[in-house]
Amino acid sequence: MFENISEQQARKEILISIKEYADKFHRQKKTFQPGQNIPYASRVYDSSEMVNLVDSSLDFWLTAGRYTDEFEKKFAQYLGVRFCSLVNSGSSANLIAFMALTSPLLGDKSIKRGDEIITVAAGFPTTVTPAVQFGAVPVFVDVTIPQYNINAEQLEAALSDKTKAVMIAHTLGNPFDLKAVKAFCDLHNLWLVEDNCDALGSQYTMNGETKFTGTIGDIGTSSFYPPHHMTMGEGGAVYTNNPLLHKIIRSLRDWGRDCICPSGFDNMCGHRFEGQYGELPVGYDHKYVYSHFGYNLKATDMQAAVGCAQLEKLPCFVEKRKHNFRRLKTALLDTESKLILPKACDNADPSWFGFLITCKDGIDRNNVVQYVENKGIQTRMLFAGNLIKHPCFDGMRISGSGYRVAGELVNTDRIMKDTFWVGVYPGMTDEIIDYMAKIIHEAL
Repeated sequence: MFENISEQQARKEILISIKEYADKFHRQKKTFQPGQNIPYASRVYDSSEMVNLVDSSLDFWLTAGRYTDEFEKKFAQYLGVRFCSLVNSGSSANLIAFMALTSPLLGDKSIKRGDEIITVAAGFPTTVTPAVQFGAVPVFVDVTIPQYNINAEQLEAALSDKTKAVMIAHTLGNPFDLKAVKAFCDLHNLWLVEDNCDALGSQYTMNGETKFTGTIGDIGTSSFYPPHHMTMGEGGAVYTNNPLLHKIIRSLRDWGRDCICPSGFDNMCGHRFEGQYGELPVGYDHKYVYSHFGYNLKATDMQAAVGCAQLEKLPCFVEKRKHNFRRLKTALLDTESKLILPKACDNADPSWFGFLITCKDGIDRNNVVQYVENKGIQTRMLFAGNLIKHPCFDGMRISGSGYRVAGELVNTDRIMKDTFWVGVYPGMTDEIIDYMAKIIHEAL
């Protein structure tokens, strides 16, 4: 097949064939039929993702490479941040974001075991897990309904002389009160980590300036798992404007090493065998000097290749999510005597991940959810509901140590009992949104 042609021409012919294949077999649009399965989220893609994926595989570099470099550069440009590091998942992004703040390079501001991190229990566990695993103490604060984000009025009550950071998520795309939280962190010299995994594309206006969420605190994180705003299959990112934090993040992602040479490259600085580090002998190979206890959390270049194509679509994805959210909320406005509908935080323009619904007194969530599910519409809880009620906290509850609760988690418990959500992802048509509204009305 490839006789008498160059490798470049052979690659071109392969990629043309891949595009034709994807256009023929992956773009079959089916007419929506009431009762068919409606996922809360799904991949939205076309031939460009598959062409990039195959193009990367033909290099057979496999680990981080040219597509990774391209993605990190373009993703940072999209967000308006200086530094971006691609990782293998959003959970890994949260792990690195937290562990970066434990680095001895940060001096007195570094988080030590026993220090406290203010967070919430109404969310996804991997926002909290890194702190628990390290030996820091999460301090849980209640949230507000219908914003489903941290109650900023309770921050001062959660503060102690051991508090070092606030690490919280923008719930299902709805930014938390960044103005209040950032002011609190600045006042008390605390780190702020924005878990932006469910909020890519959300914006917040503060002091007359509009920025993307994830870029206002010290570190932001994203997830590229298939249900999220864009996907690589698996994947995540950690981003910051702080050069020192970026250096630490890269070290932790790449085995904890001190050297900044990427995989497959040696001696970029020209001083590989000249330094002296720790108690190692002078001239020890800098490529194998470790300044942190790190990990290998890099993504593959094939993941990054998919991400590069998805990133081009991200602005359209964000606008479609906003459209679907508005349409569904408008269709459900007449249910407000029975349901609490979601509300954006002040000064926020959310890139909604889902549509949160809380049942009022007299409406049984389980009955509503089961009716909706039986009609083919996927639902989800607000993740953990109340994280400290889960089995992973059993031992900590029994011992009475390992975490602290500031005040009472009244709304958190209500969310655990009365709240669920449905999707608004870009693959949903107006017909699907209207059908979901119809079924929710029937359920009530």
